[in-house]
Amino acid sequence: MTTFNLRNVKLRPGEQFRDVVEVDLEPLELGGQRYVPVPERPEAALALTQTSSGLVLELELQTRVLGPCMRCLADAGLDVHVAAREYQATSPGESDELTTPYIAASKLDLSAWAHDAVALALPDKILCREDCAGLCPVCGRDLNREPHEHEGEEADPRWAALSELRDRL
Repeated sequence: MTTFNLRNVKLRPGEQFRDVVEVDLEPLELGGQRYVPVPERPEAALALTQTSSGLVLELELQTRVLGPCMRCLADAGLDVHVAAREYQATSPGESDELTTPYIAASKLDLSAWAHDAVALALPDKILCREDCAGLCPVCGRDLNREPHEHEGEEADPRWAALSELRDRL
């Protein structure tokens, strides 16, 4: 886990601190599948800007996520660019919107922040290619390698009454 001690940075309003840090990234679990970031310790640009009312935190990194395609289960890789921003108010009161969950006891949890930012930057479906055909719902074969159709498919007898109704209309 990578943390950054905010007490080491003394900023006045209007000042900014910039640094490049290596961040430990944990694998992601999406849809019951494991996706591994490569590299596991990417370099990230960290920027802290002190304002009159709080601290603006910015994190930028580039990584690649490897795992199974969500349609055909073949290997898939996706380049991910993350540009995340958080805000921590000096006096947040009881508002959750003015605090970041990644700061505790003046320590910024860069690993958790980067992990969540990578997860949010991912598309809805991770595919091996844009036109992935997936797996055949009947036999389970990969439709990308063996495009085929099943002929003479028997309908489920439980739907027979609905088929008769459809034919009458």
